[in-house]
Amino acid sequence: MEVANLSYSKTGDGNVKIVVAVHRDEPIENVAAIRPGSRVTTEYPRLTDRFFADLNIPVRLFASYGASEAKVPDLMDVVVDLTETGSTLRKNGLKIVGQIMESHTALLANRESLADPERRREIEEIATLLSGVIEARHQVLLTMNVPLPALDRVIEALPAMKKPTVSRLHGIDYFSIQTVVQKGLVNGLIPQLKAAGAEDILEIPIAKIVR
Repeated sequence: MEVANLSYSKTGDGNVKIVVAVHRDEPIENVAAIRPGSRVTTEYPRLTDRFFADLNIPVRLFASYGASEAKVPDLMDVVVDLTETGSTLRKNGLKIVGQIMESHTALLANRESLADPERRREIEEIATLLSGVIEARHQVLLTMNVPLPALDRVIEALPAMKKPTVSRLHGIDYFSIQTVVQKGLVNGLIPQLKAAGAEDILEIPIAKIVR
């Protein structure tokens, strides 16, 4: 039974697809047009064999152990490969003509364990920690010092999960601001914060975010 969708991904929501691709110059736009006897390379031979058998397309399967996309068209005619966005396939001159399945990384547990209160608690704790690590991969903590006259300008410039934490520094008209922002925004954001008056800006990696 699925306990948590871990959404483990470098680029998107965590979904991955097993797709069928051919060279971009091939006059093929869908899997039904793949020629019988085509050479197919894949790291998923059983899944691929069943897929083409269901389509009644006889193909020659060749197990691959990495860099499958580089074998088309010189060594192979078709590749069945795992992808998130298809960018690696496109970089190698390939086009996707079909999809076999879509999946995602998940934490699974058997029903017997989930029925036991103590084991269920431990499983849920593991799910919480794993989800926290995965979410933190795309976030950073920003901390900075801001003089009082610039405080409103800096806060207005901050995209944040929630309102930033603001605390006054002892003995001077300065404030310390802490907030969590998307890692992809931080390089453009830091110059804006500095221009707004922020000083001593620190970007700190986050190990976990537990909501």
